[in-house]
Amino acid sequence: MLEWRRNLVTATNLWPELPLAEWKETYETLHMWTQIVGKIRLTLTPLQNHWWNCTLYVTPRGLTTSAIPYKGRHLRIDFDFISHTLLIETANGSTKTIALRPRSVADFYQETMSALTSLGMPVTIWTTPVEVQDRTPFEKDQKHAAYDPEHAHRLWRILVQASRVLSEFRCRFTGKVSPVHFFWGGFDLAVTRFSGRTAPEHPGAPNCARFVMVEAYSHEVSSCGFWPGGAPVNEPVFYAYAYPEPQGFKDYSIQPPEAFYHKEMREFVLPYDVVRTTKSPDEVLLSFLQSTYEAAATCANWDRRALER
Repeated sequence: MLEWRRNLVTATNLWPELPLAEWKETYETLHMWTQIVGKIRLTLTPLQNHWWNCTLYVTPRGLTTSAIPYKGRHLRIDFDFISHTLLIETANGSTKTIALRPRSVADFYQETMSALTSLGMPVTIWTTPVEVQDRTPFEKDQKHAAYDPEHAHRLWRILVQASRVLSEFRCRFTGKVSPVHFFWGGFDLAVTRFSGRTAPEHPGAPNCARFVMVEAYSHEVSSCGFWPGGAPVNEPVFYAYAYPEPQGFKDYSIQPPEAFYHKEMREFVLPYDVVRTTKSPDEVLLSFLQSTYEAAATCANWDRRALER
């Protein structure tokens, strides 16, 4: 009993609490900040299949764009959720640091763009946010101005653990598979497996250009990841879905028992708190990822022998 309690404490420390209601305002502000940085990478890089050129990646301190080319030079932009700074670095050694603190999206946008200009790397981006109902352009957004460092730090700690487990799951697949990456549009960490077959043209999604979704879902997928939550699920969750959704997918038996098919989202979801509070978070999460993938691959008749280790 004592050993189980020690394991639970350790797991809880690795997977901290992140109730949506406690940090909603910080979440909304940080979402816009990541969209600004993500759009910088999108603007400066050539299109890669499924928009993989625009994503961010988890680091030992936060999120990064990785190296971005700029007219023969390179830069990188990092969110550091330990020192709570945005760090812009260039290949010639020049740097700019911007404080992550309570400040409006408009203020963050202006300082970030000014920093790039001062480094000799001016960039122009489309300033309308995507995949959200509030489409206020970044330079006019004075509403979102919250930043709580504790909750931002907790988010990063969750992303570190989720990325580790998603990476382990990713390695079981020998077919085409995405990196484990952070999509700033939906504010989620994801990894996607592909059957190798083309998919029906995607019908589109709210507050996102249809051509974006058509490119993202040009081929048949089984995708999974972590999302901090939002309507219609007002808690952090792990999710899994298939596109196109095959017949029988939503009724497939999955693990763990707490996971379920969310009819409105058309995805399987596993509440984050189930993973956070179990004595074996990795095992529980991997059971969810594996069983929901099997639901997609089995119901859609993927060539599993050719695609799996």
